[in-house]
Amino acid sequence: GVEQEEQRLGLGQAASSLRTATAGEDTEEIIDLPTGFGQRIAEGARARREEKERQYEAVKRGRQASSAEVDDGKPAPAPGSVESNTKVAKMMGMMGYKRGMGLGKNAQGITAPVGTILRPKNAGLGSIEEFKEAKPFTAKENLPPPPPPPSAKKEKQRWSKKANLKRDQVLTKNELLAMRAEQEQDEQPTVVQKVIDMRGPQVRVLTDLKGLSDEQEMGANDVPMPELQYNVRVLVDETKVDIIRLDGQLRQEQEGVASLVREKEKVAKQEALQKHQLQVMETIAGVLEQVWLDDTAGLLMLRGLLKTFQELKLRHEEEFKMCSVAWIACQFAHPLLIRVFQGWQPLQNPLFGLEVMSSWKDLLQCDQPYDFSDATESMAPYEQLVSEVILPAVMISGTNSWEARDPEPMLCFLESWEQLLPPIVLHSILEHVIMPKLTAAVESWDPRREKVPIHVWVHPWLPTLGRRVETLCDSIRYKLSSVLHVWQAHDASAYALLSPWKGVFDPASWEDLIVRYIIPKLKMALQEFQINPANQKFDQFNSVMIWASAVPVHHMVHMLEVDFFSKWQQVLYHWLCSPSPDFNEITNWYKGWRGLFPPELLANERIRMLLTAGLEMMNQAAEGVELVQPVARENLGYLRATEKRQFDAAQQASQYPAYRSVPGAAMGDMSFKESIQAYAADQGLLFMPRVNKSYNGKPVYEFGSVSIFIDSVKRLLYAQLQEGTNRWSSVSLTQLLEMNRMARSH
Repeated sequence: GVEQEEQRLGLGQAASSLRTATAGEDTEEIIDLPTGFGQRIAEGARARREEKERQYEAVKRGRQASSAEVDDGKPAPAPGSVESNTKVAKMMGMMGYKRGMGLGKNAQGITAPVGTILRPKNAGLGSIEEFKEAKPFTAKENLPPPPPPPSAKKEKQRWSKKANLKRDQVLTKNELLAMRAEQEQDEQPTVVQKVIDMRGPQVRVLTDLKGLSDEQEMGANDVPMPELQYNVRVLVDETKVDIIRLDGQLRQEQEGVASLVREKEKVAKQEALQKHQLQVMETIAGVLEQVWLDDTAGLLMLRGLLKTFQELKLRHEEEFKMCSVAWIACQFAHPLLIRVFQGWQPLQNPLFGLEVMSSWKDLLQCDQPYDFSDATESMAPYEQLVSEVILPAVMISGTNSWEARDPEPMLCFLESWEQLLPPIVLHSILEHVIMPKLTAAVESWDPRREKVPIHVWVHPWLPTLGRRVETLCDSIRYKLSSVLHVWQAHDASAYALLSPWKGVFDPASWEDLIVRYIIPKLKMALQEFQINPANQKFDQFNSVMIWASAVPVHHMVHMLEVDFFSKWQQVLYHWLCSPSPDFNEITNWYKGWRGLFPPELLANERIRMLLTAGLEMMNQAAEGVELVQPVARENLGYLRATEKRQFDAAQQASQYPAYRSVPGAAMGDMSFKESIQAYAADQGLLFMPRVNKSYNGKPVYEFGSVSIFIDSVKRLLYAQLQEGTNRWSSVSLTQLLEMNRMARSH
């Protein structure tokens, strides 16, 4: 069977090659044009063609005979099966494979070849509804005859007689199967989907996705009249560029026209404005010329001048400012106002001329946006007018007739003219009239002879002078301190003289003055004060209490706690410890003392606590509880606090050996050296300096039998480890005692 198959395949290949050669020769004969070169050439060609046809028929009969022999035996193997390849079938047979049996240990493999599915060329996924399975291969004789392909060469050579003898083109099996599948697909109803392709110069409408991924298979020959279309596109592009250019030029021209129109309108407005300003200038010039003529003729009056310029400002306010007409009005008004205020005494008649100057202020004092002067601090017209008319009269009157101890005339004038005096004029009055007068008066003031307190004629100037009063305060403090050192607490005149200055002096200066001159006298008065419930006199106590608002609170509280409440609680304690005390009388006595304290002291927490301590003593006595003497109770608390500090210091030294603190050294009333000396005395050890002995510039002391030196800055003790050596080490008091015991034992 294998040999028959090989013979069949060999015969088929020979027949194919023979047909190809015959077709080539026929083509050559057809291409040669029939001419009159003789019949011999035509007969020879015919004989060769007939010979080739006989050979082709013989090959065809042999192939049919071999096919018949194969059909008589076993069935032909299916294409793609193991038996279709003799070598593979022989190798599989040697390994025990049998026909129709699956591969694998348990013959679980497939026996039929994997089927193939045909799909049209260039068809993407989803382009058609479904795919048909490929039909099994059949014999070549059962295939329908393929349609003859169109031949352009045959159409061109129909005039040749030999063209009729050309045989149809022979197709292979796979090509015939593909053609049949395409015919079946064409017969099937398909869903037509329109696809619009706009990637090329022309819009294409496609019914399927065939050739969609190709890059414009249609060439220039598929576009109708490409040269004409190209020329049309060029003309369209050029026309488009021209249109854009012309549109830009048109817009530019329109903008230019609009700009010229706006400029024309602007120039017209400026022309109208300048014409109006020219007319106004002519009007102002005419008014000023008339005023000048009246002034030259001596007919100019102050009221008429004021009315003329008021009307001019009302009608032409902008031009009035721009042309600085106010300065011109000031020049005309100056001699007239000098005549009006001639001989005026501002301190005796401060209301004179207020109405006139108020009218001129409204006219002249206005915004000055058109100040073209070079001076940055140039005066305004109204300020200039007041400085030349009002200020000289005030300075003459204040210098010659005003006394600083009588501030009322000058204060009345300043109050009346407060709204009319410019700041620069007021500053000049304060600096050149009021301050010199006040300074001279303070320097000449003697608090021992003057009956009028100084604050009576200085304090009215505080709102006006501002910080200038600080220059007076130094002299006033010096004057007060010169008399306070001889003052006694029972003299209430010192409070009347000094208390008004609490809010004037700065806090530091006030506290220094009180602490230096007032508190010592008040403490002396409290120390001399006797508390006697049977015959109580409150003069000294009241003389102290009047200073409660003037003395700083913390100083007052400390003074009362030390010098008053200690005696007050002692008296209350003895009264409560007396046989059969009258609690109603004690209660009234307590309420009376509480009512003597001013509110600013009762608001202090420490004062309330001291008063409450007395109330608690009264409650304890009423309940029959044994009372503790206040001073003894304070001493007991002090001793307990001292013992606690010593214990805490010892505990800290034991926990932190590097910290060489000294017990008792933290006491505020003893220095570090005194604490060590007291500790040595408590232990019965000698503590004294060693003569001509020092270490690092610090004196050496003898603490018992050990030499030490003290670093008071770091609060440390250093002991000499061995006598006669230069070895020193930081030690604690406990270690120092141990070193003394060891030295005594040796």
